[in-house]
Amino acid sequence: MTDQPLAGRTIAILVANGFEETEMTEPQRALLGAGATLKLVSSEQGLVNGWHDRSWGHYFPVDVAISEALAADFDGLLIPGGQRGIEKLAQSAHVKRFLKGFVDGNKPVAAVGHAPALLIAAERAQGRTVAANEEIRDLLSQAGATLAGEEETVTIDRSMITATSAADMRAFKDDVLKLFTDAMDIQAAA
Repeated sequence: MTDQPLAGRTIAILVANGFEETEMTEPQRALLGAGATLKLVSSEQGLVNGWHDRSWGHYFPVDVAISEALAADFDGLLIPGGQRGIEKLAQSAHVKRFLKGFVDGNKPVAAVGHAPALLIAAERAQGRTVAANEEIRDLLSQAGATLAGEEETVTIDRSMITATSAADMRAFKDDVLKLFTDAMDIQAAA
């Protein structure tokens, strides 16, 4: 494996105001370190505001409007949690279309915290095994997802990795890099 196994690959980070900042920045650093190009995709215009601890966090520039984003333009997708942001994203038909493109195309997806709830909105929870926060476990189960045990904070199911907010971010980052690298190697070989 090279020092930058994701060089030449573009990863979308899907966010809306209120996303959980550390659930974005921790994997973001790892992906950048692996050579990936990252693009913030959002329903917000210009800047998107993170949530950190118990208050608003930093602003981040939006690279691509969700209305113009296509899954075909990206090699993978990271969706940080944050209840406020996920609830807003779940209302967007563009988000549903975008997420369906990744799942249906077997492209790698990493969803943390409340983010697996977007699988319900996109009608892609059925048959998936997911790690989920307590607040969304019942909803995912009703939508046909299989829930990982409550003690399992990270779960990999095919080309998708899900993690609870309580996940060890160091282990999660390593798992995301491995999943994304492996999935992209398979895509390149096909």
